[in-house]
Amino acid sequence: MSTRKILTRELSWLSFNERVLQEAENKSVPLAERIKFLGIFSNNLDEFFKVRVASIKRMIDLGMGSKRYEGSRPKNVLSDIQAKVMEMQTKFSAIFKDIKDELAKENILIVDEKYIQNEPLLSEFVERFFSDKVLPFLTPIMLSNIDNFPELKDKSIYLATKLSGGRHNDKPIYSLIEIPTAVMDRFIVLPSIGDKKFIMLVDDVIRYSLKNIFAIFNYEHHEAYTIKITRDAELDIDNDLSQSFLEKIEKGVSNRKKGEPVRFVYDRDIAQDLLELIIEGLELDNEDNLIPGGRYHNFKDFMAFPNIAGKHIEYPPTPPNPHFLLEKNPSTMEILQQRDILLHFPYQKFSHFVSLLREAAIDPKVTEIYITLYRVAKNSRVINALINACRNGKKVTVVVELQARFDEKANIYWSQKLEEVGANILFGIKGLKVHSKLVLITRKDRNRIENYAVVSTGNFHEGNASVYTDLALMTSDKRITKEVKRVFEFFETPYRNYSYKHLLVSPLFMRKKFYLLIDNEIANAKAGLPAFIIVKINNLVDTEMVRKLHEANNAGVKIRLIVRGMCNIIPGIPGQSENIEAVSIVDKFLEHSRLIIFCNNNDEIHYLSSADWMTRNLDHRVEVAAPVYDPLIKAELKHIVETALSDNVKARILNETQSNPFKDRKNGTPEIRSQFKLYEYYQQKSNGE
Repeated sequence: MSTRKILTRELSWLSFNERVLQEAENKSVPLAERIKFLGIFSNNLDEFFKVRVASIKRMIDLGMGSKRYEGSRPKNVLSDIQAKVMEMQTKFSAIFKDIKDELAKENILIVDEKYIQNEPLLSEFVERFFSDKVLPFLTPIMLSNIDNFPELKDKSIYLATKLSGGRHNDKPIYSLIEIPTAVMDRFIVLPSIGDKKFIMLVDDVIRYSLKNIFAIFNYEHHEAYTIKITRDAELDIDNDLSQSFLEKIEKGVSNRKKGEPVRFVYDRDIAQDLLELIIEGLELDNEDNLIPGGRYHNFKDFMAFPNIAGKHIEYPPTPPNPHFLLEKNPSTMEILQQRDILLHFPYQKFSHFVSLLREAAIDPKVTEIYITLYRVAKNSRVINALINACRNGKKVTVVVELQARFDEKANIYWSQKLEEVGANILFGIKGLKVHSKLVLITRKDRNRIENYAVVSTGNFHEGNASVYTDLALMTSDKRITKEVKRVFEFFETPYRNYSYKHLLVSPLFMRKKFYLLIDNEIANAKAGLPAFIIVKINNLVDTEMVRKLHEANNAGVKIRLIVRGMCNIIPGIPGQSENIEAVSIVDKFLEHSRLIIFCNNNDEIHYLSSADWMTRNLDHRVEVAAPVYDPLIKAELKHIVETALSDNVKARILNETQSNPFKDRKNGTPEIRSQFKLYEYYQQKSNGE
């Protein structure tokens, strides 16, 4: 097996982001949605550089640049990344131009500073807007007058300016202007002229006003080019024993803006002398991924592009459906005494989950609520329910993961708010991120103790629940609740030994149990019995798990993978993966649910999981996968994966070339778009069908 072929995870990730770019390019996708996909692509790429590229650069800095990494050397991987990113940037620019042309057909023009010069109505509006709304937030840094080059902020974009051509033949002067998108929208809607509507980026409002900004200088030519730096997002947590863990995380978040540069993007038309000045000032070199780009950066802002054309350029609305049992009954716990409930977001209402917490908060017989929090919404109804529970005298224990990347600051804030009302706050386990999504509610009715549990594939975040596909199992089944209680005991007393018969809990038990389940399929296949594995997951890049699936493949086990993001497996290679097929679905919602089904000689075993099949999830995090015992829910889960596997509209085939071909639709075969089919399925279920 030493000659096994696997894909490099970083290039596989870029291939996933290229699938996002396909949606922006796809003319069958509504225009406003295509713009959003440009924003998603850009935001994804930012995070890729902050995390994955930063990790490779650290490997190189530690002297590991010549060692093998997933079949290649880190320096070579970095070079491949830069080449692929530049290729995608070129494609991105072409798609953006096409979208602008399509918007023009809707009489919506994205205009720049040159266009408005010939339109008095627009130019007068921009001048007033700049003076009233923009100028107060601008603080140009004159690069000629400072000794130390300024630290450019991550997430910010800047206009690098050059002033030249003065009457006295003065030398050019240079400056940096931070575009104040933190305090204002990136897009400005200008007055309409006839049927035409106009949108202008605040970048171009500033460009138009350069003479006003630099009026005290005697220069005729004013140039401005967008630049942006991306920094390593890893938190630098020191070993100061006098500081609490919370203080260390706070300090790390504060210092993140000074992380090492991992990418510098600039307008490819920038004046060479200005570019050289900036590169020298920032002490950058070619290994810092110097990438020539277009006129605009931070396209993630396009996720909030104003739709002034109307609803016809958006996807039809898909309001979440009620669960017919929960909608009709005021008590969720009463229903859970009778049967398990599965909620599938965003097809079904997240408010059903919040209702369970609210019920627990006011029920006088509920004594304790335990919950893990990784990410929560800005105005979280989940947090509000927990605060209310504290005020009603419940014992509330919240396991908060402070190291949830990019959400550390919010999690610190909510920890403090919950602590203020008496919640017991636990900051996870030293050395292990807590990524499991669990709730446990304890209720005492006379002399009987009832426990209710929720095991979810995604965060308890109502914002995510409107766009991420996730599954939440709600149950009073003692086989599950007893072991969920044990997980929370582990958080409180991690030095004790714990065992689990039903839940799969990483880092100690999940990998081993999955191997046993795969071994069972291997044994069945060798015995001539039915054997298959279906995996729906976000990322599959753990090399040992890949090796195990190759072993199953060689035994004749049929393996079907639905992988949204990174996937190291190359399907269809004889002697390695000829029994494996893999697809990825990118559509209106972000595929996020994790679901594994084992044939088990046609007595299927189903698991919902918080974990991807990545080394970090299986070996370095606290994750939980829960078995599903309810036959109705097992049938529902099977329907979910079969619908995804039958998708012939938004499914792409994962192959060795990472070309992302769409799955072929045979002549006469009806279109199956899995997300829309599932929405219709849950519409029917909402009526009890």
